[in-house]
Amino acid sequence: MHAKCTFRLILIGIPLIVVVGCASTPPIQLANSSKSAFDGALYKGTTVTLSPGTPGNEAYRVFIQGATGFVSMQSVRSDAEERAEQFCDRKGKSMETLTERTANPPYILGNFPRIEIVFDCIAKQTPQVASTGNDDPKYTKLVNLKKLLDTGVITQAEFDKQKAKILSEP
Repeated sequence: MHAKCTFRLILIGIPLIVVVGCASTPPIQLANSSKSAFDGALYKGTTVTLSPGTPGNEAYRVFIQGATGFVSMQSVRSDAEERAEQFCDRKGKSMETLTERTANPPYILGNFPRIEIVFDCIAKQTPQVASTGNDDPKYTKLVNLKKLLDTGVITQAEFDKQKAKILSEP
């Protein structure tokens, strides 16, 4: 009976270790003194700039890669954003995304869902300022447009056209 249980544990454990072991989550690093995980990769991904950043703030880099091609891009993005937000929160600040670099589908042959977010930590807004709705509408439109691209609702060409249109608005 003991050998049977050990055999089952091995049969279940090895595939689990292989799948879990493939995920990549390096530590958050300073952007100006670290290399992008996409640099030198066979699949380069797509980079989108969302904000120029706050002058004088250090930029950081967070990278997350799914363990398989069956992980959703949205879950990988959520993990990366959560890590960045927690990092800034420990500093008593809020996270501001500067650029996003994401893998392009199809997610096969080692091209797993992955994202690299370059961000900085900015001063938290007071509740009165945050509730007045003074958010930059261009930023909100760009974030929403990027989500449409990532979920495959629009193509890269459509994204580029709409992005140019949004950025040219007064």
